[in-house]
Amino acid sequence: MIKKFIKRIFGGKEAETIPVGPVTLGPQEHRINPQLVSPNAVRVTQTLQDAGFKAFVVGGAVRDLLLGVKPKDFDVATNATPEQVKRLFRRAFIIGRRFQIVHVVFGQEIIEVTTFRGASAESAPKDEHGRVLRDNTFGEQHEDAVRRDFTINAMYYDPASQVVLDYHDGIADIRNKTLRVIGVPEARYREDPVRLLRVVRFAAKLGFSIDPATREPIQVMAPLINNVPAARVFDEMLKLLMSGHALACLQQLRKEGLHHGLLPLLDVVLEQPLGEKFVTLALAGTDQRVREGKGVSPGFLFAALLWHQVLEKWHAYQAAGEFPIPALHLAADDVLNTQTEKLALQRKITTDMRDIWAMQPRFERRSGKSPYKLIEHPRMRAGYDFLMLRCASGELDQELGDWWTDFIAADGPEREVLLARKPKGDGDAAPAKKRRRRAGRNKRKGPAEEGAPTENPT
Repeated sequence: MIKKFIKRIFGGKEAETIPVGPVTLGPQEHRINPQLVSPNAVRVTQTLQDAGFKAFVVGGAVRDLLLGVKPKDFDVATNATPEQVKRLFRRAFIIGRRFQIVHVVFGQEIIEVTTFRGASAESAPKDEHGRVLRDNTFGEQHEDAVRRDFTINAMYYDPASQVVLDYHDGIADIRNKTLRVIGVPEARYREDPVRLLRVVRFAAKLGFSIDPATREPIQVMAPLINNVPAARVFDEMLKLLMSGHALACLQQLRKEGLHHGLLPLLDVVLEQPLGEKFVTLALAGTDQRVREGKGVSPGFLFAALLWHQVLEKWHAYQAAGEFPIPALHLAADDVLNTQTEKLALQRKITTDMRDIWAMQPRFERRSGKSPYKLIEHPRMRAGYDFLMLRCASGELDQELGDWWTDFIAADGPEREVLLARKPKGDGDAAPAKKRRRRAGRNKRKGPAEEGAPTENPT
């Protein structure tokens, strides 16, 4: 009766966004395994409850628990203010400008604690496109549920009572494998355009379909991402690429028309056979490492995604008469300058990218001391893995990768044998600097000397 009354007053679509009250699910209904819950998250909720506050595990952690997956991160929602939360824990730090949150630190684990959000104030500062710039309005739990982005992320779990509170039929959407925005999609995307990227990430990661009403405005509203601070876009892109489903996420980005401006010219790369194969191999390798619980280097990942843009400019600079190594550095500068404007790539990441790219010409020098010097490079492993990607994609002859695989595994005498072997394509050419020097001497001697070397300095 109450739902019908609300629908008559507000209309069907709007009524769906106004929670009448949560559906309460007990352990037999939600079947969450308590062993999957972080002991530190339980400690935070228990401490807050013992102090007289409400406290629940919330968001993606509840979603993953309902799917039977152990969450990587745990967020807690409470009616305690950030200052009240901070006073209860020895290592707690208030962070955030747009929304204030508290990081409670337990060794390597951080539990993020957020105060229940109230209805967004009309007076909250917004940009000209409607994006909320700052809003620390606190409120009740049902108001907090409305402020959440997707129905599957708007459920609250109390580890003490093992009860789940579901305000927006999130359980039903999880069972139907549907991703649905809470409220009017256009308005929610304007509030925070990063939600456009989050739709893609969750759909690809979970294998969920996007609700038609949620999907419809995405392509039209994609330009709003340009108004988001570059650091936030970078954070979201990093989550997307390191989700363990990077390839699926990138394909979904293109499908929804959201890749433009995030990774300029990526579409062009993916239309070229070598570029598509290279990026596909890189992302598939990253996904495999994430699934195996291995570390992934953001620098390596972005170096791979942007390599064919660097390669194109590298060739262009060389065609214009620049020597190979300076040409490569110029190409890297061009690409990184373009990307930093969009993604705010951190200095550590760009340094790693430059190191990986700069090593690539050195892998083609397989004589003298060059291989020994290269093998001592602190980023050698990343550079070698990158080389193997280039070989696997067909950009370089596989023989080069095999030679380096053997050289790395060999001992001293075996390495000397490999160096003595005439590598395919290397011939007995001297290093480029010596060849240029010889060419200069030959030019000064003139063509009259019969039998003078005619090496082509490359």
